[in-house]
Amino acid sequence: TILKLGPTGEPAVETFWDIRSVAADGQKNQLSLSDPDNFAELERLLQQAVTDRMISDVPLGAWLSGGLDSSLVVALMQKASSKDIRTFSIGFPALGYNEADDARRIANHLGTDHEELHVTPQGAIDTIVSLPAYYDEPFADSSQIPTYVLSHLTRAHVTVALSGDGGDEVFGGYNRYVALPRIAQSFSGWPLPVRETIAGALRVFSPNMWDRMARTIPLRLPPQFGDKVWKASASIEASDPEAAYLSTVSQWQNPHEAVRGTREMVTHPGFETELDDPVVKLQLADTQTYLPDDILTKVDRASMAHALEVRVPLLDHRLVEFAWRLPRSELIASGRTKMPLRRVLSKHVPDDLINRPKSGFAIPIADWLRGPLRDWADDLLSTNALSESGLLEPAPIRAAWETHRSGRRNLQNQLWAVLMYQLWSRATPD
Repeated sequence: TILKLGPTGEPAVETFWDIRSVAADGQKNQLSLSDPDNFAELERLLQQAVTDRMISDVPLGAWLSGGLDSSLVVALMQKASSKDIRTFSIGFPALGYNEADDARRIANHLGTDHEELHVTPQGAIDTIVSLPAYYDEPFADSSQIPTYVLSHLTRAHVTVALSGDGGDEVFGGYNRYVALPRIAQSFSGWPLPVRETIAGALRVFSPNMWDRMARTIPLRLPPQFGDKVWKASASIEASDPEAAYLSTVSQWQNPHEAVRGTREMVTHPGFETELDDPVVKLQLADTQTYLPDDILTKVDRASMAHALEVRVPLLDHRLVEFAWRLPRSELIASGRTKMPLRRVLSKHVPDDLINRPKSGFAIPIADWLRGPLRDWADDLLSTNALSESGLLEPAPIRAAWETHRSGRRNLQNQLWAVLMYQLWSRATPD
């Protein structure tokens, strides 16, 4: 938005760029990547977006998780550079979580100057108490921890880093873009009581039990399979696509039960449009909310806490405008997401290095809350502590904490949201 002052000082507000208009215009003027000229234009825009953000008079590098988006950014950086690009990845090998292995294989293939940053469990846990000071709000995405640590360690080597953030929203990368349409197609027209019965049957087994059963099946199932089954059950009994989306992205299925005097929004940004395709609506909703409010906030504040500038080439406005002209069939095919980016990256990296299940940047918060963080969480989630603000309802939160501690269910996301609010509240002057 631009504020302009006229010749006599009268103010006028103009919109410079609006994602809703971009989405609507793009879907009305679609193009296909089966046309070689269009695919060549996609490659040109990607390369330009990356090359433009490599302009720097200070040391430059990139975050490399080993995933599709960051691998593509690094591949295009390396193509545009006459010397080895510096790349950085992070892993928690002591916890059995080491995405750095995937990043190392990509780095070796591309020939980057790669740094692996290994973090101990205690090193990660020690950062938690300082998070409210840097985020300045009760921010509750637990991947803020590895992002904060990675920013700290990256800044020891470079001043600017490129990341692959934005690829999921722009090119349709989230699992829900595949799952929700399948659920809607499978259960559309079924009476609500039947759908509720099916959803209830899926919830007979806890997410932990679903995970244990999944390990006995010789199939490549996604991580946190049990949680996905429970989220799918909520989508099955949802009244409409918008309710299904909210059930998928909400940490608390009934947030008004935990926060006094509140109710969840009725209409979500992205759904109040003339767009017809439900997946396109999901993308727009994520682009307007999840991307700026979670992903970019997480990266910006974690990096700025260490004077590290992180740039996001996949959100170049020219690239975004082009991507919104692609129909869903060009983005998602046979259950595989981000097909345009996969096609481009396959020119630089062998398919066997990048065709892996989407895992995200997760750390074992669930186990920590039952182990080294238990006393810390006990204090913040006590009845007295929850009652102090007058905002939270202690009973359902205490029940969730007891359920999690017992191991019957993994409620780390619900509890992490409350814990971050509690920690921020204590660190904020009255």
